[in-house]
Amino acid sequence: MLRWFQALMPREEGFFDLFEEHSRTLCAGAQALRRMLEGGPDVAAHCAEVARHEDAADAVTRRVMQAVSRTFITPFDRSDIRELISSMDDAIDQMHKTAKAVTLFDQREFQPHMVTLGDVIVRSADLTAEAVPLLRALRNNATRLHAIAEEVTRLEEDSDQLFDQGMAALYRGPARADPMAFIVGAEIYDHLEKVVDRFEDVANKISGVLIEHL
Repeated sequence: MLRWFQALMPREEGFFDLFEEHSRTLCAGAQALRRMLEGGPDVAAHCAEVARHEDAADAVTRRVMQAVSRTFITPFDRSDIRELISSMDDAIDQMHKTAKAVTLFDQREFQPHMVTLGDVIVRSADLTAEAVPLLRALRNNATRLHAIAEEVTRLEEDSDQLFDQGMAALYRGPARADPMAFIVGAEIYDHLEKVVDRFEDVANKISGVLIEHL
């Protein structure tokens, strides 16, 4: 009876606007992170830009959490809304952690596999930004949402391989004779790979919502 009653009530559609706003911060943060990985004198500025986008994402997340508590009819389950926005926020939080590590270790040069991981991160963010608006019409967009989730999963597998290849190259390169350089490089690789992991978490949450509501 409750489900029937809820189906008759108008849904609060503002959540979708907030999801999309957050997804734009993900793309902006990913692009700033990728520019950071180009190295050079502008690294610090790009790190600061990632931090600004993370602050903006946090503000959107707070608005979603507040809206969940005061909205009677949500577009899908409250727990799904909380988990989805939290997983999105985790992705940009991890970008911020990456930028903070770069700042802490005062890095200005980055390995080729790190740069390629940056490309994977940008692609993962773009796919997330494509998926989020499709949540407005789950049934109509189910095929594309499934395809996006599969592609993000594939990208996460690619990131695992890039991590392994990068670590091997780091060990074989000049860092082998410089333990601190190896430790720093390994730390940055770990952070970058975890960003892609967090995007896979987002894709999994979207898949979960899709399965539950079809």
